[in-house]
Amino acid sequence: MLTYSFENLGDDALYIYLYKCIRADILSGALKTGERLPSKRAFARQLNISTITIENAYALLQTEGYIYSEPKRGYFVSDIQAAFVGDPNLQQGVLRARTERWDSSAGSKRSGGSASGLGKNGPEENSLDIWSDFDENDMPDGRVTVVERTAEQENSSKISRNTFFADFSSNQTRKENFPFSVWTRLIRQVMADRGEHLLRNAPGGGVYELRKMIAAHLREFRDMYVSPEQIIIGAGTEYLYGILIQLLGFDSVYAVENPGYSKIGKIYEAHGVACRYIDLDHCGICPDLLEEVGANVIHITPSHHFPTGITMPISRRYELLGWAARAENRYIIEDDYDSEFRMTGKPIPTLQSIDRNGQVIYINTFTKTLASTIRISYMVLPVPLLALYRKKLGFYSCTVSNFEQYTLAAFIREGHYEKHINRMRNSYRRKRNALLEAIEKSPLADLVTISEEDAGLHFLMKVNTERTDEEIIDSAQRHGIRLTSLSYYYHDERMSKDFSAKNETETKSGTKGGKNEMAAVESRQKQEHTFVINYSNIEEEQIDEAVKRLYESVVG
Repeated sequence: MLTYSFENLGDDALYIYLYKCIRADILSGALKTGERLPSKRAFARQLNISTITIENAYALLQTEGYIYSEPKRGYFVSDIQAAFVGDPNLQQGVLRARTERWDSSAGSKRSGGSASGLGKNGPEENSLDIWSDFDENDMPDGRVTVVERTAEQENSSKISRNTFFADFSSNQTRKENFPFSVWTRLIRQVMADRGEHLLRNAPGGGVYELRKMIAAHLREFRDMYVSPEQIIIGAGTEYLYGILIQLLGFDSVYAVENPGYSKIGKIYEAHGVACRYIDLDHCGICPDLLEEVGANVIHITPSHHFPTGITMPISRRYELLGWAARAENRYIIEDDYDSEFRMTGKPIPTLQSIDRNGQVIYINTFTKTLASTIRISYMVLPVPLLALYRKKLGFYSCTVSNFEQYTLAAFIREGHYEKHINRMRNSYRRKRNALLEAIEKSPLADLVTISEEDAGLHFLMKVNTERTDEEIIDSAQRHGIRLTSLSYYYHDERMSKDFSAKNETETKSGTKGGKNEMAAVESRQKQEHTFVINYSNIEEEQIDEAVKRLYESVVG
């Protein structure tokens, strides 16, 4: 009989604690693959807690891929163990990391260091040996952005942006959403209190105070125990991509998601490095294809893939960690560009938080949560890369001004950032719900299927039509609506006639590469008539009219 004690609940909500208990049993093998979990009502009676608590814990486990449900049968344990085949040490390391971190946060008396190697109480009580002589005064001087993960400007050349009644391709921050009054007050405060520091060259990795605030934020909200010294601040993620190429090597083979944010691949290609476009299945990027193309660095968005909205299940995450662990020079770049805006449940745990080998590089940005014009992004380097970064690239100056860094540090320290995220999450949730409700009540509902609406600031709308994507987009433009199709985000090579003909020949000859590439073309063709609906830049009072025009665009 499955039972748990709630004596060491700590600061966790009850459903979070129960989720951690079940997750630990799945990882340890105490709960076997395919084993049926108790029904919500029976489990609630057994544990003497509410069914809502059980439901929330099961929902989180299902979202992360630890369990799956079958209609009228219940919930079952997913095949997590298969992810550890070939690397038995990975399972023990991951389980130990999760258990130690859980004990620390829940106030358990069990001993042991944290998964990060920084001590169970996190970075504030410990320092890294490599940075033991760190003094910020001794350091050298120092998604379109991630937030703009939409179609490139060529798509808008036909009609000026100002002529659109509703733009479903834009993720730009609306002016009423930015906390101008608080930001203005903090700017004045920084000028009054930090005059000397504003004129002092910052360390290459950024102002230490901001890095400390980011580390605290990651610990609190993303379950990441990192040292401030691991954090490198830069003016936008594009700049950080370039830094990583220099750090990881121009001879490395970089793999990116297909479909995906096209600018990522272009940045790698612009730096002259080998870039491979790897096709996705329903779980995300495919490890087998990574082996085929010889990639040793992969760039992924596991918490919320752009543009498909896929949340990578935990089994696939462990598969990728296993892939990285098989060679010392393999790294995973985890782009967590919009994890703050998950609309249901708790944010998905990061790959970095379950990485035991120091092979995950975490990247995030403030452009998504604040504004695209606030060019402050950061990456968290694993400890083994810190010495190499300092030796090889420590001469770089920080590309973000002290003025902005101290202001943002104060914004986070005084709790304004958390309040702002909560306010924006509620605002976007209301807007999303209003848009989905308007679609459901309109004639458009009979023609479309909505998916991936629970995370990020966009969802997918598949249209049941014989018209081409281009015809629908052109019709939408005539009705004052700007749309972007999912097929737009596939790498262009997939649709070239020579490419398709070449792989048709390979497929007939039975070569593995031909089969994979033809499968990619078929996958892209299946995504036709699917559109990426960004709703963050739409005014609520526009929604009903915008949906009416969407319907008119679809039917012609």
